[in-house]
Amino acid sequence: MSRIIIIGGGAAGMFAGIIVARNGHSVTLLEKNEKLGKKLYITGKGRCNLTNACDMETLFNNIKTNAKFMYSSLYGFNNFDAIDFFEQIGLKTKIERGDRVFPESDKSSDVLMVLESELRRLGVRIKLNSEVRDVISENGCFKSVRLRDGKELLADHVIIATGGVSYKLTGSTGDGYRFAKEMGHKITDTYPSLVPFNIKEEWTKELQGLSLRNISIRVEQEGKEIYYDFGELLFTHYGVSGPVILSASRAVIPYLKNKNLTLSIDLKPALDNEQLDKRILRDFEMYKNKQFKNSLDELLPQKLIPVIIKITGISPEKKVTEITKNERAILLDTLKNLKCSIINLRDYNEAVITCGGINVKDINPSTMESKLVKNVYFAGEVLDIDALTGGFNLQLAWSSAYSAANSIAD
Repeated sequence: MSRIIIIGGGAAGMFAGIIVARNGHSVTLLEKNEKLGKKLYITGKGRCNLTNACDMETLFNNIKTNAKFMYSSLYGFNNFDAIDFFEQIGLKTKIERGDRVFPESDKSSDVLMVLESELRRLGVRIKLNSEVRDVISENGCFKSVRLRDGKELLADHVIIATGGVSYKLTGSTGDGYRFAKEMGHKITDTYPSLVPFNIKEEWTKELQGLSLRNISIRVEQEGKEIYYDFGELLFTHYGVSGPVILSASRAVIPYLKNKNLTLSIDLKPALDNEQLDKRILRDFEMYKNKQFKNSLDELLPQKLIPVIIKITGISPEKKVTEITKNERAILLDTLKNLKCSIINLRDYNEAVITCGGINVKDINPSTMESKLVKNVYFAGEVLDIDALTGGFNLQLAWSSAYSAANSIAD
């Protein structure tokens, strides 16, 4: 029986603790917060999108950094293994739109409850309010960890599952990067990812709280398309958010330094220009005795109408019958190509994940063990691995933790 210390009581840390304990080892789980899984609790708007029930090709396509590195781990413990695992420890699950997997109860607290219950059933020692200050190695091999209060804990192996630096209020403050760097590992530059956009245009503030479904977006830099997607968007007091924007944020990271990023929203992607023009003409015929400001009720949400009118420059008081062909073309272009300027991304406090982290060239992809220091393992977001929304990032946590936990032998 080996003595294992796990640093971090988030998704990867809790899962690793369960697998290591099932393998018969003595496990101590150290968590700096007053409770386990603080970030897991708020994922998926408090519903916890556990994984995604897609095929393996789709799974790999949704991993945006170092997908090849995760090949061995994901085939060792895949998304359907994750679903089975949670069902076996008492969590009923369901599959929703986009193959997203949630607890049947829609409560992330139920996910935490079954994980913590299994840890305790297996006899894992959970030490809360236990912040690690140093990971100590001697002669290229792990020796112990030193806590903030100076206490030193000896062990045979350590799994570092401290997360990134997103949602700092949950305790993700980049400790794992520091531990890794002090042991000689390289750290890839980090950025907030799966995060909303700050937008320059003031009109977005007027639309705060408005959610638009079935729209498409295009992100461009000086006319070159960087990203395209279809889905749901939410206007906020600072700009835009929603699933389609969070996914787009990952794609724009490499382009942020050069600025000049434009977001273009197609409010009617199901209609081409000709079809939309016919639709506008039909609505104008219906409202032919009304003013322009009262002619768009069938076409747009009420909150959006004044903004669209302002952007077109067409007088809201103008009679529908007096609108020229050129003005109608401007309206059509605005609906198909509503442009706004991206200032930058929101910060780590609103980022779902951290892009960047421990350089995977320093890590064995089959075992998650450090190539530089023996008996030191890494799992989850602390590594330079990340994916799009939809349960894919939690799957990376489960799979990397499983590899690390199963690689530890007496």
